[in-house]
Amino acid sequence: MAQVTVKLVKSKIGCTPKQRATLAALGLRKIRQEKSFDDSPVVQGMINKVKHLVEVVGS
Repeated sequence: MAQVTVKLVKSKIGCTPKQRATLAALGLRKIRQEKSFDDSPVVQGMINKVKHLVEVVGS
């Protein structure tokens, strides 16, 4: 299965609680922190919710 890497590039200050929860579910706590996931519709939906805060590699 394809891998997708997500990197937090903007602060979560000023985000809605749902966006903060999505970042927590992705495991992103600090700026410049990266996590890799198997590419799936669930992960793509989570990335779409916080696309203004993250950078995606490999999708």
